[in-house]
Amino acid sequence: MRLQDDYDYEERRGGVPVGAVSIAIVAIMAMALVMVFMNQNDNNKKSGKDADTVSGNETVKQEERESLDEYISGSTLTADDLDFWDMYPEREEIAAVEKEEAGEKDKKKDKYEEEEESIEDPALDGKHTKITYANGSEEWVLISPYLTKNNYDFTNLVSQSNIMKYYENGKKISFVGADISKYQENVDFETLKNEGVDYVMIRVGARGYSTGQITLDDNFDDNMVRAKEAGLDVGVYFYSQAISEAEAVEEANFVLEHIAGYEIDYPVAFFMEKISNDKARIDGLSKNDKTMAARAFLNTVKDAGYMPMVYGTKEWLIKEVDLSKLTEYDIWLSQNEDIPDYPYRFTMWQYTSTGEIGGIEGYANLSVNFIDYSAK
Repeated sequence: MRLQDDYDYEERRGGVPVGAVSIAIVAIMAMALVMVFMNQNDNNKKSGKDADTVSGNETVKQEERESLDEYISGSTLTADDLDFWDMYPEREEIAAVEKEEAGEKDKKKDKYEEEEESIEDPALDGKHTKITYANGSEEWVLISPYLTKNNYDFTNLVSQSNIMKYYENGKKISFVGADISKYQENVDFETLKNEGVDYVMIRVGARGYSTGQITLDDNFDDNMVRAKEAGLDVGVYFYSQAISEAEAVEEANFVLEHIAGYEIDYPVAFFMEKISNDKARIDGLSKNDKTMAARAFLNTVKDAGYMPMVYGTKEWLIKEVDLSKLTEYDIWLSQNEDIPDYPYRFTMWQYTSTGEIGGIEGYANLSVNFIDYSAK
């Protein structure tokens, strides 16, 4: 039969019978259904996981909203309704403060400008004093605020017959003095006493400004004896040219040796100055060198039980030594003026080197003392 032949033919060709094919198709379809079912289950699982994740995020957001609720009052107040604005100044107040500050700055500026202007004219500012040098030149020097000022009222000074006197409350409190050395020959101390002189400052000796040799004043002992016999109080001085502290101590010991036998009522003075128109051994000393030499002399005198004193012109005291290191010593000022303009404390003032007085031939160096050393 033909059908049988067709079958055989397919068998011979290696084909698959129709029944087998059908079975295979059914199996494939079944497997496909199983796979579809399994995929559906997987999707369901995934959908469930995603839902859990979303649900978790929503939970976190909910917690954040709840935590933020702590900071949200729910108030309907606006910024203008808040009560802390009083802590800040109004614009008008700020403007007033700024104006006041500007005014203070202007005042400070004006004060500074006034000071600048006064510096341009130191003669009027009350903070400077004028130094006049030997060559005639002048310099305005700032007055130190750290040194004690003198408090003399020079309207109380009275000059009578070339004798300077100082009064307080109508009572004379000053004492008249004269400097004596070999250059005042044939001094009549009795006449000096009668002329109103209370004390004399007698030169013990000097160191040569070029040789450096110490010599005793030619008339020292004679002057000391006759001054005491006339009833005058006596002080002494030494002309120094010491270039070291050791030399200054040597000078002081020389003085102490020669005054040991005499009663000394007034101070022992250290006298150092520049030499005019010649070279001197102290020319190369610094301000500090001269100050230390003075201190060495004065301390030696003080340690021996005498009253030390510094003699000097206004120029010397202000420009040549450091007064801040000499504050413990009395000052004997030399200034040939009717009124001294030395600003600092001093106790004795040599007011003339060209005075005339009975008992001294030629010019006399006259001084006024403001305290009574003989009572100390």
